[in-house]
Amino acid sequence: MTIFNQKIKLVSKSILLALFLVCFAGIAQHKKEKSKFKVIAFYTGKNDQAHISFVHEANKWFPKAAEENHFEYDSTSNWDNLNAKFLANYQVVLFLDTRPETPSQREAFQKYMENGGGFIGFHFSAFALNDSSYPQNWDWYHNTFLGSGEYGSNTWRPTSAILRVENQDPITKNVPKTFKSQPNEWYRWSNDLTKNPDIKILLAIDESSFPLGTGPKAHEIWHSGYYPVVWTNKKYKMLYVNMGHNDIDYEGKTNKTLSYTFENEAQNKVILNALLLFGNKKSK
Repeated sequence: MTIFNQKIKLVSKSILLALFLVCFAGIAQHKKEKSKFKVIAFYTGKNDQAHISFVHEANKWFPKAAEENHFEYDSTSNWDNLNAKFLANYQVVLFLDTRPETPSQREAFQKYMENGGGFIGFHFSAFALNDSSYPQNWDWYHNTFLGSGEYGSNTWRPTSAILRVENQDPITKNVPKTFKSQPNEWYRWSNDLTKNPDIKILLAIDESSFPLGTGPKAHEIWHSGYYPVVWTNKKYKMLYVNMGHNDIDYEGKTNKTLSYTFENEAQNKVILNALLLFGNKKSK
């Protein structure tokens, strides 16, 4: 091979390498541009095995949903990250199992929401009971923002319910009028959400679900009543979802997960609708 041919071959390889790098950079940039918004999930992941199971499940499901729906998902158990500088990087905040406890964290979250941030809270993130480790000592969050007030009671054991769409909303778009949920521990609250003009109830337990729960205690079985389980506060870009308690083999003492919250297309649709709505728009 002549020196001339060797140079031609070398130049050709260099051009091909350059084209490859340009294409790769273009794909990476396209992918970055395609990611429309960023979501950050806060969690604790301690104490209750059902809540721990849900957190693990959520941190597997959301990254897949993010890839399919073109957003970015991060998660952290460091609640000190709940500050203005950190939150400025994200359009939607999730509370997977608990809520902030320190005054600075709470102030940062309230300002984030009042300035147009998005939020989805699951199950135990709304829990408040004065005679417990999670007292109702954050009035804005429990009474103004969520509107639910204090925890009242719950069904037991984790049981599926028939849920009914109560109001049409972009969050309930393409969700069946009624559908069967995943097993869950359902909460009752001290405040009547139907009397709060800021609250829009999206899903409630359908009467066909009663009796709901199996006990063993009588008050853990609901026979009648009106129980909202998913709602939004019209003054904020927010959604509360009562689901987030997987069924666990408590009796067998194996702590094995017996059901998974995200194995339900209708439930997932509600969550994704809210994420896409809150993440892609500056206001509801």
